[in-house]
Amino acid sequence: MKNSNFKVSIVTPVFNAENYIIDTINSVLNQNYENWEWLITDDCSTDLSYDICQSYAKKDPRINVNRLESNKGAGPARNLSIQLASGDVIAFLDADDLWDSTFLEKSIQFMSENNAAIVYSSYRRLSEDLTVDLGEFIVPEKTNYNRMLKTCVISCLTGMYHIERSGGKVYMPDVRKRQDYCLWLELLKKVEIAHGMTDVTATYRVCASSVSRNKFRAASYQWKVYRNIESLPFYKSLYYFLNYSIYGMIKNYSILKYRSPK
Repeated sequence: MKNSNFKVSIVTPVFNAENYIIDTINSVLNQNYENWEWLITDDCSTDLSYDICQSYAKKDPRINVNRLESNKGAGPARNLSIQLASGDVIAFLDADDLWDSTFLEKSIQFMSENNAAIVYSSYRRLSEDLTVDLGEFIVPEKTNYNRMLKTCVISCLTGMYHIERSGGKVYMPDVRKRQDYCLWLELLKKVEIAHGMTDVTATYRVCASSVSRNKFRAASYQWKVYRNIESLPFYKSLYYFLNYSIYGMIKNYSILKYRSPK
């Protein structure tokens, strides 16, 4: 298969994820596609996360564990991993999420077949203990910058970009929240189209501590992206914010229903 053996650099920030990180590690180790390196950056965890990651790194030379000198957030942690990456493709996986064993294989094949710079795929959403099905999120087959302003369909669970085809490495801005969304927007200023694979290839763990559960805070961060990061005029920001709110309610209906008091 043409260009199907890209080396994938997996980027994972870790902060106090000892309850989940072993599941995440195993999901990577179980990949059918083996040409990868894993750059894990611990953001000064106060639990056993760093030690757990180190123990696996001693067993598999493809795993590279680093640690920030102070707690800085997921963006700087991811950026250190991106800086150290030596692969052709940057892929993202958070410390509490899971890939199906065929995730990398299917994603790289899809990237090759479409000669794509950015690819992403659909995923299932489960409760924190993985016992409650909160519905699948099926992604659109294509997206671009303007569509992404309306709703983010690329996750840090299934999204990846080809470094050369994207004009070089792209890093996350120095903001505490929504930095992953900003990265995809920045990439889509350089690459006209991102290609979505409708196959469900991963599991997003909906944790009770997720920032997205506070809808008012999430909305505030979204508004700041439009105004402070993307520098959109007020009327455009309002237009995209209204779209974001509507799409967000539709996307998260099953999650909101699950969290509502019985």
